[in-house]
Amino acid sequence: MSARSAASVVPRYRTKAAILDAAAHALSEHGGRTSMANVAAAAGVSRATLYRYYPDREALLDALASHALADAAARLADAGLERAPVEEAIERIVRALTAVGDRYAVLVREQVEGDPDEIERLVAAPMRAVFVRGLESGLFRQDLAADVLLELFGGALVAALKLTQHRQLGLEEASAAAASVFLDGARAR
Repeated sequence: MSARSAASVVPRYRTKAAILDAAAHALSEHGGRTSMANVAAAAGVSRATLYRYYPDREALLDALASHALADAAARLADAGLERAPVEEAIERIVRALTAVGDRYAVLVREQVEGDPDEIERLVAAPMRAVFVRGLESGLFRQDLAADVLLELFGGALVAALKLTQHRQLGLEEASAAAASVFLDGARAR
């Protein structure tokens, strides 16, 4: 790659990142009524530039889903789940994914689904490993499989997101409540 082409990659990356950041913010604030023109204005780019990167709303949402998945995966990797006791790992997962979900809530509202294989590899597998550890250690009730616990945990996460979106609880309060309610219900009796 020449110095000139390498230099042009950085501005393109920054432009894409600015568009995705602006889209996440605008769409989380204003939902479905946010237009591509609103996203372009929020990103500080022209509509032509926006359409060069993302030819339609669907392409923008798909890119946003990929960005959200990468963000979730990075936060989970940074959380050190494998080194934390199970209860603490659950709390770390809730905090990480609630923060990501709050930022990218529009994807749930718009029913945008990411690549299932990538979701499994980057997000579900590290979480499942925590649930397996909880089962193996006897912390979690034995009548529910790791995948069932994971599904129930997902419901607690969705509830935490709704609470933050409706401003009933702050991010930390909702995260703590979801972790506590899940752990109390999942704990071995």
